[in-house]
Amino acid sequence: MLRATLKSLLARKLRLVLSGLAVVLGVMFVAGSFVVTDTLNRTFESIFADAYSATDVAVSAKPKIAVSEMDGEEIAAPVPASTIDKIKTLPGVRSATGRIDADGARVIGSDGKVLTSTGAPRLGGNWTGADGLMELREGRGPSADGEIAVNATTAKLAGLTVGDRVGVLTLQPKKQFTLVGIWGYTGGRDSIGGVQEVAFTTPVAQDLMLGVPDAYTSIVVQATDGTTPAQLRDRVAAGLGPDYVVKTGEQLAQESTSSIQEGLGFFNNILLGFAGVALFVGIFLILNTFSIIVAQRTKELALLRAMGASRRQVIGSVLVEAIVIGLIASVLGLAAGIGVGAGLAYLFGSLNGDMALAPIGVPPVAIISSFVVGLLVTVVAAVLPALRASRIAPVAAMQEVALTDRPLTRLSVAGGIVTAAGGVALGVGLFGDTGDATLWLILAGVLVSFVGIALLTPLISKPVIGLLGRLFAWSVPGRLGRLNSGRNPRRTAITAAALMVGIALVTGVTVIMDSAKSSLRAEAASILKAQIMISGDQTGARPPTYDPTVITRTAALPGVRAAAALYDDMVQIDGDNQYVVAADDLSVLAESYGTTAAPLRDDQIAVSRPEATERNWQVGSTTTVQGARGDPHTYTVALIYTDDTLPGRIILPAVAIKDFGINQPVLGFVRLDDGVPVSSVLPQVKQFLADSPEVTATDAATFVDQQAAQFDQIITMIQILLGLAILIAVLGVINTLALSVLERTRELGLLRAVGLGRAQTMRMITVEAVVISVFGALLGVAVGAGMGAAVTRALKDDGITQIVLPWGRMGTYLLLAALVGVVAAVVPAIRAARLNVLGAIAHD
Repeated sequence: MLRATLKSLLARKLRLVLSGLAVVLGVMFVAGSFVVTDTLNRTFESIFADAYSATDVAVSAKPKIAVSEMDGEEIAAPVPASTIDKIKTLPGVRSATGRIDADGARVIGSDGKVLTSTGAPRLGGNWTGADGLMELREGRGPSADGEIAVNATTAKLAGLTVGDRVGVLTLQPKKQFTLVGIWGYTGGRDSIGGVQEVAFTTPVAQDLMLGVPDAYTSIVVQATDGTTPAQLRDRVAAGLGPDYVVKTGEQLAQESTSSIQEGLGFFNNILLGFAGVALFVGIFLILNTFSIIVAQRTKELALLRAMGASRRQVIGSVLVEAIVIGLIASVLGLAAGIGVGAGLAYLFGSLNGDMALAPIGVPPVAIISSFVVGLLVTVVAAVLPALRASRIAPVAAMQEVALTDRPLTRLSVAGGIVTAAGGVALGVGLFGDTGDATLWLILAGVLVSFVGIALLTPLISKPVIGLLGRLFAWSVPGRLGRLNSGRNPRRTAITAAALMVGIALVTGVTVIMDSAKSSLRAEAASILKAQIMISGDQTGARPPTYDPTVITRTAALPGVRAAAALYDDMVQIDGDNQYVVAADDLSVLAESYGTTAAPLRDDQIAVSRPEATERNWQVGSTTTVQGARGDPHTYTVALIYTDDTLPGRIILPAVAIKDFGINQPVLGFVRLDDGVPVSSVLPQVKQFLADSPEVTATDAATFVDQQAAQFDQIITMIQILLGLAILIAVLGVINTLALSVLERTRELGLLRAVGLGRAQTMRMITVEAVVISVFGALLGVAVGAGMGAAVTRALKDDGITQIVLPWGRMGTYLLLAALVGVVAAVVPAIRAARLNVLGAIAHD
């Protein structure tokens, strides 16, 4: 029986390739996810090991606010310079050096633009001289206040050479320096991990990067001979007390790596999620393939039964075929995944200053998951066809018989029950208070709903396909293609359902994003009274900022009614981390927003009504706020405002800005007098921003469009990631048609014999493919629009107040589905047209 199965498999190589290709693509995504994550993990391990290789012990002050890597940037508390002298008196200390390393030194390149970063920090620090890791390549270190040195990565990105005048943005507005040196790192590296670095003299670094004189972000301590880093750590910790954090270089490297791995783990989960979608679609393809194969092998399987094969052996025969396909596909998918993972890692490295990557490796989890996933998907998909094959009666070997479609009643009832269960889970997840289980309920609801809708698809396929087919029924090939696409509802439904999943997810996300865009525009139109906005695009961990004097100069322009700057930062309120905003003058901010409010005193805050309700605050309530710098302050609630009438949920007074991690404004609002055209003021505001190249001034409509464009970027990213699932669905259409042509060889020969030409035969196959593809896309658009509308409705309290159906995009998806059908039909149609008429008629 095993030999017969293997011979049957080898005799039908086409179905082996088509069935396995879906699994190959899905496994490739899974393996690639693990390979890229493993490579980047080892890359960052190496980066941090190098970065702290010259550090025995590092001392830092406890941060005012503890912030995780995923929540934002943690601002280091300053370490007083006097701490160095105290450390030097401790036993086992060979040297203690004050270091300043703070993110936020943005170099302006030779083209006048700020160097951006896609993840790596832009560090500013003090020059402490070359050591065993750093090496000067050109010039020297800075020795005067107007001098800087940069690492080679920064010099290359900015197009700088020694002697150039360079603008740098820091905690203070743009300042000009002379570049006196360029350094690199051992091993010919231009940077460590793609980090952009600027070195100032120590007093300048303290002023620009810390805002505090005679202080450092850390103190690097080296041990004397015979003293281990762990021993030195314990002595320094005991000597300094509990207000300091003392760790070895090895500890710091491990902690930094763990922090990065948390983010990479999140990235890996996203990739695996999309891989799961692709594999879910692949199950439909394989299920359909094996169903067609069983139908084609009816006489062969019946003959085996007549010769004594048991039902169990027949089931085993089909499952063995699935296992062989799964094994081969897993091997190929793993190999392809290694290539994809290497490519993604290279792309990541090139986007981060040509980061030196660790050698590409294949972790055990990639190998294990590839084979588990590949085998599991193929075997699960083959179970139902295998059970159906086992029910073939031996008498079928002596008859010209094919497996007839069973009634759809049971399938439809099951589909209705499953769809209802999925809808309930989705509804509870979206509208119920389920805490941490919300995401899982929503995912389960979507998955179960897709399965239920797929089970219901045969019920609606015949009438819908009949209607779609009428568009092509004006010719004989069109009528034949229409009839062929509806002759087997189950087969058509499974093929269409595979395409439905990908289209539904893309449509659902598009509905949500377009609804969010429309809600944003509507909200901006109702609450944003400023005609000019000052803002920038954030490309790194820190938001773009500008010189606060821009607002002062703008407010003095003729025709300007009010100009206000907005600051934001994360603070700690009664022990909880919370993002807040601050303004120089709340009354001016309110005026630019189109409302009124009294100025805040130094001990007062304004709170939105939802925030006040959540915290049980009333006017007169007090709270303690700890900023990223300075000491905690107690504030009194002076104003509770209607949500969206002012920016943010909590507004602090101007005095709090000095304790922010970034004490420059991130947004600006300019409201003009009635009748004053924007064109008369906007050019002057842009001129004021000449020394703040991270931001620009635009009219309010352009600003809103820029914010809304971020949703389009999300849609594009999801379309790319779901493209693999849609590609697998397209393979499903090709597979179904190719196997259908083989199944209908004799029928096609008879049609050719009675006068159907080759071109007509190709048109018939093409119509069949287009009808199936458009049916799947139509189903996906309908399901996706419904799910997207449900999610949007659930997000009403989060600001998405309008439901928008993107008719243009949905129409595009249907047109693309028709094009997909044409492309999918090319190979099967050519194969059908080239059939030898006499040989096809004689085909058994």
